Amino acid sequence: MKFLSEFRDSALAKGVISQIHHRSKMSARFMEFCGGHTVTIFRYGIRQALPETIEMLSGPGCPVCVTATADLDKAIALAQVPDVIIATFGDMLKVPGSFSSLQQTKAEGADVRMVYSTMDAVRMAEENPDKRVVFLGIGFETTAPTIAASVLQAEEKRLENYTVLSLHKLCPPVIKTLLDSGEVRLDGLICPGHVSAVIGSTAWEFVARDYGIPCVVSGFEPLDVLQCVDMLVTQVEGQDSKVEIAYRRGVQPEGNPEALRLMDNVFEHCSAHWRGMGTIPNSGLRLRRTYQRFDADCVFDIDPGPTREPEGCICGAILRGINTPPDCNLFGKACTPVNPVGPCMVSAEGSCSAYYLYEGGNRGG
Repeated sequence: MKFLSEFRDSALAKGVISQIHHRSKMSARFMEFCGGHTVTIFRYGIRQALPETIEMLSGPGCPVCVTATADLDKAIALAQVPDVIIATFGDMLKVPGSFSSLQQTKAEGADVRMVYSTMDAVRMAEENPDKRVVFLGIGFETTAPTIAASVLQAEEKRLENYTVLSLHKLCPPVIKTLLDSGEVRLDGLICPGHVSAVIGSTAWEFVARDYGIPCVVSGFEPLDVLQCVDMLVTQVEGQDSKVEIAYRRGVQPEGNPEALRLMDNVFEHCSAHWRGMGTIPNSGLRLRRTYQRFDADCVFDIDPGPTREPEGCICGAILRGINTPPDCNLFGKACTPVNPVGPCMVSAEGSCSAYYLYEGGNRGG
């Protein structure tokens, strides 16, 4: 493992950028899927450093952003049930639902607590036997194994008051849906590093094989992303389509077999609703029948009622790569990190948030 500073070395970065400029002759449109990559690209000005031949788009790789309003409304409704504690990661607190948010519900008296790990939520259930703890299972394949582990730990401890509201999303199915829609032309995919550390680079082979689109798994430092872009350019210029790894220190072709086994033991695939993309078959995870007593959907009978999307918000189109944040009339005006209208401005990995912080929030509409 190299020192982190080596992946931010400006001299090395200039060398890779020069190489990209020299190699890139054909117009190419690359999409980074992961919100972590989006932040790196904006924070270090990578888009501006690339040649005009290359266009960068942000995809639906922010788990907070793609959580459907209906699912958030269900979490808010659960928070209002007597003797229920909602445990959640911090980014979810400020995301607006149809009529409220978890933060607002907490201010009104609901017991909503931020946690840093699933084990915090299990401990919370142990310490509050007279309460029912609902952990919001938000995230992609990266967080699912840890939540599966929490269910097994709750079973081992014989906790009857721990449940999970599983809102997990799986990445390959949404990429397939995005490509099948034909809404956005892509010439290369920057595959997510942390997700690929779990599912492996082989999970993306269908993109290169079936769609002829080059794929490279990237790390999260600026040199990681630049190396990834350079490898994509090499494939585009050579009219090649394959899956490569530019993040060998974190990703293997087969992924993490133990994490995959853990997920498969506790969860099974199901349909999931994605913001801006509707219901996608086999793109979610629900607890298997064996563990249904830990499934908040089975334990609670909750009907949050009809949903309402924020007027004027185009988060869905931004997540699909059709629009960019400045295309939204609300961006930088009615919608800011202090007063977010949509989730893409709330999450630290949201493209609207990244654009606002690193490229100026006064460019909207």
